[in-house]
Amino acid sequence: MVKVLISDKMSPKAAEIFRERGVEVDEITGMSPEELKACIGQYDGLAIRSSTKATKEIIEAATNLKVVGRAGIGVDNVDIPAATAAGVCVMNTPFGNAITTAEHAIAMMFAVSRHIPAANQSTQAGKWEKSKFMGVELYGKTLGIIGCGNIGSIVADRAIGLKMKVVAFDPFLSPERAVELGVEKVELDELFAKVDYISLHTPITDGTRNIINAENIAKMKDGVRIINCARGGLIVEEDLKAALESGKVAGAAVDVYAVEPATENVLFGVENVVCTPHLGASTNEAQVNVAIQVAEQMADYLLVGSVTNALNMPSVTAEEAPKLKPYMDLAKQLGGFAGQVTESGLKKVHVEYEGQAAGLNIKPLTSIILQGLLGPLLDSVNMVNAPVVAKERGIDVMESINDKADDYQTLIRVTVTTEQRSRDIAGTLYGDKSPRIVSIKGISMEAELGPHMLYVTNKDKPGFIGSLGTLLGAAGVNIATFHLGRNVDVGEAIALIEIDSELTSQTLAEVQSLSHVEQVKSLKF
Repeated sequence: MVKVLISDKMSPKAAEIFRERGVEVDEITGMSPEELKACIGQYDGLAIRSSTKATKEIIEAATNLKVVGRAGIGVDNVDIPAATAAGVCVMNTPFGNAITTAEHAIAMMFAVSRHIPAANQSTQAGKWEKSKFMGVELYGKTLGIIGCGNIGSIVADRAIGLKMKVVAFDPFLSPERAVELGVEKVELDELFAKVDYISLHTPITDGTRNIINAENIAKMKDGVRIINCARGGLIVEEDLKAALESGKVAGAAVDVYAVEPATENVLFGVENVVCTPHLGASTNEAQVNVAIQVAEQMADYLLVGSVTNALNMPSVTAEEAPKLKPYMDLAKQLGGFAGQVTESGLKKVHVEYEGQAAGLNIKPLTSIILQGLLGPLLDSVNMVNAPVVAKERGIDVMESINDKADDYQTLIRVTVTTEQRSRDIAGTLYGDKSPRIVSIKGISMEAELGPHMLYVTNKDKPGFIGSLGTLLGAAGVNIATFHLGRNVDVGEAIALIEIDSELTSQTLAEVQSLSHVEQVKSLKF
């Protein structure tokens, strides 16, 4: 039975969903890294929030691990390169707490504009400092959103409802999407120069780290207010403090910090700063939503192979998975065949999808082909890490699609270029959705692959078939199927034979010694 560990506190709904789906689940929270490392090897899945650190050491100890699911957006606590190298899928739930985080950003905007936390504290202390807490309206102000993705677009929608003007900086925001959202797309410096409020909704990247710094603050309007409910590393906190103290920045509302838990911070105690302890996703609804989503996604991946919200592999929806399954079987066979007959260094892989195959989600199929191709050469390669492994080794991977069908309604062709030659293999699906090999090295044949296959290339000369059959019979090898093909123009022939068991090294050598034989390979599928 598939087994999952929930190592952080989350809604009981997660465990319920796992059990309903037939997944064994353990809920063990608060473990030390040493305790987690000691037990992680027995689990297929790890469900976490922000407390558990899925470090390289933990992942290396997780010998059976197939998926890490983060109930939330941020995956700063997961070593994604290490997970990818180990063939572990990493998922998050980017939509489960989007509304909650967006609402918190709007609430923080109100709080810093009307001095709500300070006014509350003053009033409860018995003071009546009405004139001290003079605020500003949001109505008619311009909000600049940095990162107009899922959460940023919700903030934009709410701000427009408050009759604010919204501009957005996001390199991935298309002009059409900007019009749809009702925002003006601008460059970053233009945003800094024209807005009254800035709300950050971007992940940490090399381009966004420390994006709010002294240099950029100097480009802003005097009296700007800054809200950060995204990531702490987006702001140089010392620079923001200096700008608050000088009056350049009128106020800031901060939910996330460079170092968390933030028991101390340079912004604490600074006037006109509202601080909350990373509450962006802290609503009952959000916690239930992300728990449900992470359990459903992980169960779907472990049980049926669908991939949702993965950060290191192509997505395959639950609807796509059954349709892709026979193509995945075919892709595995094509890649496995090519990998087992390749004898020199790989330089290039070209995968062509024709007919019905051209209309599919081809990324996972290419990943499976690479898995089969690299598997005989490298340990611990799977569809998660195969593209990365290929890239690391300088293998050029190309994909092409052609929705026009020629001889077959659907076809996948894999061409492998090595240091010595190029070789291609093509396959299709028959009516019962079973894979068939239909071409090897440009030579037509139709063959269904079994667990044990013998592949022979030879010169097209009389007597070879009889000699091979006699040799296999004398060795006690039972033949299940025998498929032949030839290229008359170049005098080359191939044989693809299903046998009941793997050949011994002695028998394989005897086949190799037959007249006219050029290559012999014992294949397993």
